[in-house]
Amino acid sequence: MVSAYWQSSRAPRYSLLFALPLLIIYQILATLAPAGPGGIAVRNGADVILQSVFVWLAGAWGPRLFMLCLIGVGAWFIAKDLRAHRGSFKPVVLGGMLLESVGLSLVFGVAVGVLTALLLGAPPPPMRLASGTADLGRSTLFMLSLGAGIYEELLFRVVIVGLLAWGAKRVLGLRPLAGIAATVLGALIFSAFHYIGPYGDHLEVYSFVFRTIAGLFFSGLYLARGFGITAWTHALYDVFLLLR
Repeated sequence: MVSAYWQSSRAPRYSLLFALPLLIIYQILATLAPAGPGGIAVRNGADVILQSVFVWLAGAWGPRLFMLCLIGVGAWFIAKDLRAHRGSFKPVVLGGMLLESVGLSLVFGVAVGVLTALLLGAPPPPMRLASGTADLGRSTLFMLSLGAGIYEELLFRVVIVGLLAWGAKRVLGLRPLAGIAATVLGALIFSAFHYIGPYGDHLEVYSFVFRTIAGLFFSGLYLARGFGITAWTHALYDVFLLLR
């Protein structure tokens, strides 16, 4: 039973469907969110980066094209997986994935905080959302938390770590170490990402190391448990920070 759940919950028919509510709720809240300082729309930074490629290609149609591609690719993977496993979709698996994501998000901060403190030899200060978001409303912060789960995992784990691993193998010839090198470099990029832009955090050693270790954790979780559980774990952790 446990083995069947472990395998099934990583499959696209569960993993991508499980991530879909995060995408839908984020997009709705982002549409309704009030503008930030200077009248600029507030969006998750990873969402902006991913959309900017499509804006560059298609101009004003870029965001629509991005969403069509995102949903289309996801639907293709889900349909392909469903055809390969006819009659094996069980909604109870999605409930198990939610419980697993809640549990992982609750232990995530403690585990990464302890590792960071051991590495730096100092007691951990309380983690918080980026200081640059202090002037934003709670509904906007909630939207950004969900966006962190869906878009940061898509950008940093699926796209960036995947491209780094491909480049390490094909360009640099680092076949035995490609995955490790890509994961470590991807975690450093993920951490640095939180200090750029108008809502970026103030650069501190502890928070940078914490987020680097968090990037390693999320990469490992993505490989072991798939995209859906990783996205929900990330989103729920950020939501729990908001509610503290």
